[in-house]
Amino acid sequence: MPTRGSRVLEEALSLPPAERAEIAERLLSSLDPPTQAALDRLWADEAEDRIDAFEGGKIMAIPASRVFHHLPKNIK
Repeated sequence: MPTRGSRVLEEALSLPPAERAEIAERLLSSLDPPTQAALDRLWADEAEDRIDAFEGGKIMAIPASRVFHHLPKNIK
């Protein structure tokens, strides 16, 4: 008789890809969850890096109207 984990895995593998990805993400994050402070620091660092890149001419801004124009109709 299969173990409980084997049964859960077999059932999970039968799910659609998006649901499997969500389960995988939640399982991985449960192993070593970062603290909120660590996440806040990572996002703050990312924001600073992006600002520096923009101000240094390494990246360009794209107008929102152009971005929204290229989105599929069902996302708008």
